[in-house]
Amino acid sequence: MAKTSAITRNAKRARMSARDKEKRAALKNIVMDRSLPVEDRFDASLKLAELPRNGSRVRVRLRCKLTGRSRGNYRKFELCRIALRDLASSGQIPGMVKASW
Repeated sequence: MAKTSAITRNAKRARMSARDKEKRAALKNIVMDRSLPVEDRFDASLKLAELPRNGSRVRVRLRCKLTGRSRGNYRKFELCRIALRDLASSGQIPGMVKASW
């Protein structure tokens, strides 16, 4: 089980990124638009830099929904490899069977 502080910190980052998503996208569009004047693009980049870093989507870490483990996660199941194997062995995941040949 991961530290509770790491899990809550990651949840806070996810909330902040969802909150700031539209604002970041609008500012990034202004910065990347070459037809706008340089001053406007520079002002938009300064406003983008003033936004909190934890509001960025890349700061959110993919974590296991059961254990909070940050490594070895499967995106499709949102579980780490260890929890996925335990659930699959006990028959909790429909359609997943142990491979043997």
